[in-house]
Amino acid sequence: MSGDVLLLPLPADIASIDDLPADHEPPPVGSRSDVRAALEAAVPGVDLTDPARGELLGPAGVIELNIGEGDPVESVMLHVRGGTDDVLPMIFRIARALDCRPFDRAAGDLLADGDAAGWHAFRAFRDRALSSGPYDTP
Repeated sequence: MSGDVLLLPLPADIASIDDLPADHEPPPVGSRSDVRAALEAAVPGVDLTDPARGELLGPAGVIELNIGEGDPVESVMLHVRGGTDDVLPMIFRIARALDCRPFDRAAGDLLADGDAAGWHAFRAFRDRALSSGPYDTP
């Protein structure tokens, strides 16, 4: 089970996704080549051999990057699989490299740098779901 974080180029001065005007259309993240170059510079070791997807393996977990096949890139989805808060700084590093804001799909709002409440809520839900699944043995 992954935590999904959508990276979008949003204004820096908004505190919540609710602060966006209803007609707001975010600009593209950038060209495919610029996005790839920014990711490679920000996170050495990111595997971008698949042009539409990437993967970053680390001690904090795995982050799959869904870049998509379009050019320009409209957004980047991070599928985060990890068990520690150490993955949050990497999420923010990637977001800053792309000049994006991270939207936590589980919480339904923007992640705030230094505020791990949404991530903690997702981990608690994930741990409950996995421990009470149909594959449990008594």
